[in-house]
Amino acid sequence: MSGLIEVVDAGVAVTVQDGGRPGYRSIGVPLSGALDPWLLAAANALLGNAADAAALEVPLAGPTLKAVSGTVRVALGGEVEGRLISARGSVRPVPAWHTATLFPGDTLQVGGVARGVAYVAVGGGVAVPVQLGSRATYLRAALGGVHGRALARGDRLPCARLHGDPWLEYRAREAPPRADGPIRVILGPQDDHFTADALANFLGRPYRVSRDMDRMGMRLDGPALEHSARGAEIVSDGVTPGAIQVPASGLPIALLADCQTSGGYPKIATVIRADLGRLGQLRPGDEIRFRSVSHAEAVRALQAEAEELARWVGGIESFRPPGVVDEAALYGDNLISGMLRGDEPFAGPA
Repeated sequence: MSGLIEVVDAGVAVTVQDGGRPGYRSIGVPLSGALDPWLLAAANALLGNAADAAALEVPLAGPTLKAVSGTVRVALGGEVEGRLISARGSVRPVPAWHTATLFPGDTLQVGGVARGVAYVAVGGGVAVPVQLGSRATYLRAALGGVHGRALARGDRLPCARLHGDPWLEYRAREAPPRADGPIRVILGPQDDHFTADALANFLGRPYRVSRDMDRMGMRLDGPALEHSARGAEIVSDGVTPGAIQVPASGLPIALLADCQTSGGYPKIATVIRADLGRLGQLRPGDEIRFRSVSHAEAVRALQAEAEELARWVGGIESFRPPGVVDEAALYGDNLISGMLRGDEPFAGPA
């Protein structure tokens, strides 16, 4: 672990995120972690990292990173592109779903994210200190990540030094496949706090993500959902990412990775795990619809998502960027095997 990356430009609200911090909700510590765990896993796969290795989550403008020591490899996942500026000044584009190898002095400029969130994965994962079993940044409690905050200029991110062929990069031809259509939910556990018309509107009418959103949750604009005689409050109980609370206003709130651990609003439904990443990709103004599924359908969807990701990972290929010389072929096949000392016997024409 001797690679080191320096943050030259922090971008906007870029944080270190991994698979989250399970096991501490009983003491009020949220799960946190990547808003889109599937995209994080795909970006890590390009580098051979564990699926939940810590990476940089980029919601808007990406950072500029400079390799300080060690040769390090990074990968871009999501609707984002970058460019690599070598220490000598040459410039090479880095498309999404490609790796790029940085030698000391090289700089990677990550552009803006066209949609949702994107990830910059780093070889071996971003090795900031582990806190409560995770490197994920939880901003509200200044926990994890880099001092519990978003990246800042001058931060230094430890990572692994690259071992192996530094001239060989990896890429996927396409983005990982995702399910489409309405976000799937399991109704409840307090759907009896809503009228029949409210349930019909929730499942039959579109909502739009409001500007009031962050990593904790998103408020949705659309038809107000009428509470039944049971009312708009409950005795506080546990909530999870994906839970959809409905306060007295009747407008739903979908909870995300940094959500609190309990709440007193009735929950009309919970987004299934297979669609949590799609939920985390939404931005203000995006339209969202919901579809009710059974627990068995939710399990099958999760299995299908895992199988699709595994197939995509199997299609990752290696390549040499334009201008990079295949030194193994050059010295091993072309020059070495073709060299003559001058005293070999004449073999004659083939």
